[in-house]
Amino acid sequence: MRWSPLICFAILFTTCTNPVHQKFPSVTILKQENIVDSPLFASCHASTIVDLPGNRLLAAWFAGPHESHKEVIIYTATLENGIWSQPQPVADGIINDTLRYPTWNPVLFRTQSGKLALFYKVGPNPREWWGEYKISNDEGKTWSAAIKLPEGILGPIKNKPIQLKDGSILHPSSTESLDEKIWHIHLEKSDSNFQNWSRININNDSFGVIQPSILSYPNGDLQLLSRSRQNYIIQTWSKDKGATWGGLTKTSLPNPNAGSDAVTLHNGWQLLVYNPLPAGKDWWNGRNRLNVAVSKDGSSWQEILELENHPEGEYSYPAVIQDRDNIIHITYTHDRKNIRYVSLQVK
Repeated sequence: MRWSPLICFAILFTTCTNPVHQKFPSVTILKQENIVDSPLFASCHASTIVDLPGNRLLAAWFAGPHESHKEVIIYTATLENGIWSQPQPVADGIINDTLRYPTWNPVLFRTQSGKLALFYKVGPNPREWWGEYKISNDEGKTWSAAIKLPEGILGPIKNKPIQLKDGSILHPSSTESLDEKIWHIHLEKSDSNFQNWSRININNDSFGVIQPSILSYPNGDLQLLSRSRQNYIIQTWSKDKGATWGGLTKTSLPNPNAGSDAVTLHNGWQLLVYNPLPAGKDWWNGRNRLNVAVSKDGSSWQEILELENHPEGEYSYPAVIQDRDNIIHITYTHDRKNIRYVSLQVK
């Protein structure tokens, strides 16, 4: 793997705008490693990560023979004292002795009160899957039985929810039609105990979008950034805490029909991890580069770090969080063979 030098103020990428009046932060890589030393699975994808008490992290992903195979299950691993634990299977799609489905896209989330949930999908494909979740009362050591979400509710589709000041939780979600022609994003809202679900629809006539991430701003505005089929990350804004949303528009950020993730940092900056290339002939084209960009206003973005840059291969589907000590943690698919972990300090 090739790593670029740390980037601070100097490099201007044509894919992002860089107003001269904005001073963009510098970044330092603290750690970079594969989570699994010797994977026992042939393929893995779609990681998620959450901050736990005691300076620990919990990651999850799906793995098995290949994506959509019925033996694909959800694994977790814990980072403690600088060492990742061995992966542990935590969820599968076994229905009965003769029927089994693959699992998909785990999402870890810990509420303000300390309730830890693992959301994931079960089903033959993303057009027909349904949402389930499990609860852990011991910070991910053991998990409850699977709980199926209400009809019409999928839970967070790829990226983490956010919890509002009133305790309610917004879950970024999306759907794909059976003929694969129509992609729509929406939000799902629950209380702090993952009960009393409702759905918030987002009008869209122009774009095919899925897998949104949520950003928040000091004035209370919210922003969604979504994967699209239109070669750009697509955005929409809310001025009423997510109750209603404006029209979808293009950002300046290229998107090769690949998942991204974003997080609002404690200092008010927005940080995005994404593949900075347009789509190619095949769905996996453009996933060979992975970058980190930042913005103060959600409109002007500057790339500050190149995580991956290869002639080919897949380095994609990032997840990103910031812990209570302001350290940024990123996981992503490393050529479908492993899950890569990187920690950063941004100042």
